[in-house]
Parts: sequence; structure tokens; C-alpha cells
Amino acid sequence: MRFLIIICLFFQVLTTSAFGQAYQYHTVTAGETVYSISKKYDISQETLLKLNPEAKEGLQVNAKLVIPMSLEQSENAVKKAVSFNSHKVQKKETLYSLSKEYGVSVEDIKKYNKQLYSKELQNGETIQIPVFVVDESTPEKVIIAEKKERPTPGKVIIEERNPEVTNSKPSAQILKTREHIIIPKETKYGIARKYGMTLKELEDLNPKVGVLQPGMMIKVGTNVLNQPVVITDDAFEFYEVQPQETMYSLTRRFQVAEDSLVALNPALKDGLKWGMILKVPTKDSKGNKLEDVAGLGEKPMPTSELTKMDLSKNLKNFEPKNLVLMLPYNLSKIKNDSVSNAKESIQKDRVLRLSLDFYSGALMAIDRAKELGISTNLRVYDTQNNSGKVSQTIAANNFSNVDAVIGPLYQATSEEAASSLVNLNVPVISPITNRELKALPNLYQSRPSDDMLREAMIVFLQSNSQGKNVIIVADGASSAIKAKLVSAIPGARILNPQSNNITESSLASVIDKSRENWVILESENIALLGSATSALNRLARNNRITLFTTYKNSTFESDAVTNEHLGELSFHFPSEYKEFDETVTDSFVEAYKNKYGYIPNKYTVRGYDLTLDVLLRLAAMGSIEESVKANIITEYVENKFLYKPKSNGGFYNDAIYIMQLNKDLTLSVAK
Repeated sequence: MRFLIIICLFFQVLTTSAFGQAYQYHTVTAGETVYSISKKYDISQETLLKLNPEAKEGLQVNAKLVIPMSLEQSENAVKKAVSFNSHKVQKKETLYSLSKEYGVSVEDIKKYNKQLYSKELQNGETIQIPVFVVDESTPEKVIIAEKKERPTPGKVIIEERNPEVTNSKPSAQILKTREHIIIPKETKYGIARKYGMTLKELEDLNPKVGVLQPGMMIKVGTNVLNQPVVITDDAFEFYEVQPQETMYSLTRRFQVAEDSLVALNPALKDGLKWGMILKVPTKDSKGNKLEDVAGLGEKPMPTSELTKMDLSKNLKNFEPKNLVLMLPYNLSKIKNDSVSNAKESIQKDRVLRLSLDFYSGALMAIDRAKELGISTNLRVYDTQNNSGKVSQTIAANNFSNVDAVIGPLYQATSEEAASSLVNLNVPVISPITNRELKALPNLYQSRPSDDMLREAMIVFLQSNSQGKNVIIVADGASSAIKAKLVSAIPGARILNPQSNNITESSLASVIDKSRENWVILESENIALLGSATSALNRLARNNRITLFTTYKNSTFESDAVTNEHLGELSFHFPSEYKEFDETVTDSFVEAYKNKYGYIPNKYTVRGYDLTLDVLLRLAAMGSIEESVKANIITEYVENKFLYKPKSNGGFYNDAIYIMQLNKDLTLSVAK
């Protein structure tokens, strides 16, 4: 329904009062077919495929299918319940917890509260819990624990990484020392580098030494490196590696390729360690001073510690904002169709549904900005998901006074828009794609890439794993990320699975009962993830175990990995967005529900968050580029934004959430 409302806003021609059909969702389980599902709901296979055209390519386990509900079906279903218990939903209650409390299935609750098929459980709402007659002949659906075959135990290689040597802190004790006489222009950084020490180790050996003076004698270690202690070229400087840093973050920070950084610092071949003193550039490839490394000896400020700014309280420029929205509607195909054909077109076209979701959120953001005194001149163009159409649209219209372009959605069309507008210096904000975009000076990637998600989790693990028993479980296909984890957490233990299986006994052999155990699981193999999470869930009954991954791939959503197990293990993963807390009143969510009758999905919320952020940056800072220079984090309903310049041109969003799945299967931001 909401899609037709949105099309009305776009075309001003379609009606929204046409549909009386009710629908529900069916989650596909293993072994189900189009035929079996159509029989289950007493509909034809043709109807099922018409509503779910993607099912023609085959059914995927856990996929959600749209199923029509007849009035007769609803009435028959109600007759199966003897009575009802009225329940007022409390904070943090879920359908799952209520099903356990009342001894009914989640589907039973939804069946008698049909609004729950289209929206989530709301704090404070009253729902009806059915009470059934205990009758084995009743056709009511019951939840049966799926019997899983016990995996065949495979060999597991246990690789000890010397648990006594961790990355929690650099060693503060040098047993053997020698004397070093200071020469002109020497610094503590250079001396520590020469003798393979950390700055803290050098200062601990010489607690009374302040400013170095030529001729002064100090104590140093005996591990002399063939490295200069003085830098005479102002293109370089010494830098002390901080606890949360990795090779990836250092290459970003100093705008240098990894192999070049290793060439400057041969010791990096043995891995990056906290406290190392590195030789780093102070200028980029064009000879420009790197402003963000002016204080090279200072600890870089983690994203989590940067100042979050509420731009709505810092508005200065109230001139109307000229905004262009470029999305792949492809609406020319349905503009003159009947309402029923329009509905069918929407159901078949996932890109159109996504575009309309995003567009509806953007409209709500424009309304919110108007409430703050910011008016918007909005122009909307249909890109038809075609790069040629994008360039034609830009060539045929005047973009000289445009403040920002949001869209197009995907990589090729975003790059084409930025390339076509680069001479006008019009910022193009790519809203959805997480692929690495071309280095164009006016192109802003608002969604972090998968590599950035992994990097954020590595930084989180490195910064918070001190004192924990860290265990890395990674298959052969994950060797690259495994190497990065080992470099970041050198004290971690490694379990190398074979035959895509991890047994409970192998995991138990590296679990430490005296402290917290952090298990990092890296794989896309269903069998490995299933065996690992099941075994860890059993071990968690008597041990403190938390599960992590640097990238939550789709395999974590498979039947082999149950959410209950992940919840018990407080599963942590990186994400570019957080799910909004439905227990907390939010003006956007409430306004959207009142307008469309639905809770907004993540694409709608992204449309709102991104559009509002762009408008507020323009009103508070004057331009998108000036807002980037301010180095601020902005945060809205589900998304946050911290744009940083790429070394070769363009900007990327470096704001990432570390999420955790709680035991009640709710999500929260990890602390």
C-alpha cells in the first residue's frame, strides 16, 4: 500500500484506495517447495509465483514469501482458539519471549494479531494470546526442535600462539641494557626505533631523563637495529603505534600503500605491534603536508571518542537548498498502468521497491528540515539504473546551482553522475553501494565498504581484548583476515578446522575457565559455522564465552546457525547501521507509521537519515566539503556519518557500529 502512496506523491495520478487484500509472510524451511507451500495455504502455484517472482529461480531457506489471506481463512483460524489472554507488551519483550511465557508458537500469536505480520511488536500495545484445547488432532502449528545430525568429527590442528605474550601492553622490562650517548638532533622516538624498544620501555629505563641533550648518556636495550636515529628529511617523521591501530588504519592515516610502509620499516615484516616506532611520511604523493598527522607523536583519536554534533542546533544558513534525488524508479513502465498492474510491477521489481522505500524516507527528511526552517527545492530524476540515462539527464538539465545530489543507488551510475558533475564541483552522495568507488573529488561514499567493516571490528578487538583468552577459528578461505587478526592480537590462540568442522572437545581444549573467552569465527561455510556455534553454545553453560566475526555474511542467517545460539553467545559483528529501538519513541518512526501505516524498513530509514544529514550539513556548515573538514560525527535514527578524504580523491564514511545480539534476541550497540 505504501508504495502506491509514494508513487502518488511522485506522479500525482495514482489512487491509494484500491486494495482490500490482506497478506501474511511465510518463512521458507528446508525441504519446502512451491507446490507444498501453495497446498499449505490453499492457493494456486501461479498465485504464489505471481506474488513472489523470485521463487521461480528456486526457494532459499529463510526467504520470506508473500501469502494472500482470505477472510474465510482468518475466521476459521479464530475458531480454533478456545479463549484469549490480553497481554500488554512490556519493554524488551519479544514475540519469542512471549511464546515461551504462554506456551504457544510465534506464528500462533501473529495469527490472532495480524498487524504483527507487517510490523514489529510495540511497547505498550495490547495483544491477544490464544488459549488452545489440548488436543493432538488439532491442526494448529507447533514448534518442534529440529533434529540435526551429529557432524562427523574432523581433525583440528591446535596452534599455540604463546598465550603468555599478549597485545594487552608492551613489555615494561628490559633485562639487558647498554649505554647510548646522545648525538645532535636525536629524539626518543629515533633511539627507541634503533634499539627495537617502545617509547615507554625507553622512558622506564631512564625515569629522570627529560629533554635530550647532546652528550647525555642513557640506558637502552641491546637489540641494536641497523636503522638511523636521526631524520634529516622533513618529508618523514617518527610515529609510535597506538593500541587500536592496524596496518590498514596506518595506511589510511598516512596515505601510503602497505608495501611502501613496510619498505620504510622492515621490522613490519614480522607484524605490527603496539608501541613500535615507525618512520612515516609527512607529505602526500603530491608533496602536500598531511594536515591530519600534524601531531605525529600524539595518540590518534578513535572514532568512538570524536565529538558527535547535533547539527539541528547549529544552523546558520537558511537559504533554500537545491537538492537532486537520482534513483532507479523505471516508473515509465507503470505510469499509465492500472492500479493492479502497478502493484504487480512493484512486487516484481526489487530495485523499484528499494527506490520507493528510500524516496519515502527522503520526503520525510525534507519535511523535518522544513520544521527546522530549512526549505528545499527538490528535483527528482529516474536513472532507470542506466549510466547512459544518468549522463543524458545531467546534460539535459541545469545543475550549476545544485547543492548536492543524493544517488544514484549503485556503483556504475554513482560514478557516472560524479564524473559528469566533477567540473561543477557538485557533491554526489552514493547512498547504498558498499563497493569501492572511483577516486573522484566530488564523490562521497556514505555506506562503509566490507573491508572497512572488518577493519572496525579488528580495531574493536585489539582495543578491548586485553586480559581475554582470544581464540581465532578460521577456515582456509579466510586466511587473509586470519593473518590480520594474528597481527593485531599476537597472543591469540588458533584453531584450524579440517573437513569444515570444529568439535566441542577441540574448543574445550583452548577454553580458559578462569577468564573471559573471546572466540573470533571467520568462515562462510555452513557446516563449520553450524558445528562451531552449536559447540560453543554448549560450552557457554559453564564458561564465559563471547562470539565475534569481522563480517556477518549471509551464512550466519542459515538454518544451521540458530539465533538462540548466537544470542546466548552475545554475538558481536560490525554493521553500517543499527536497528532503531522500538521501545524508545522516535518522531520519525511515529510520523512514518501515522502516514503509511507501517514501520519503516532500513532503506526507508537510510533515505531519511542520509537526506536529513545532507540538508543539515548544508545549513550548518555551508557546504558538504566544509562539513567534512570539521571532522564531526552525525547520528540519526539508524545511521551515523563521519566522512574522511581518500588519499587518491573522494570521501568515505568511516562511522561504523559494533552490534551485539542479546539473549532476548534484541540488538544493541556494543560498549
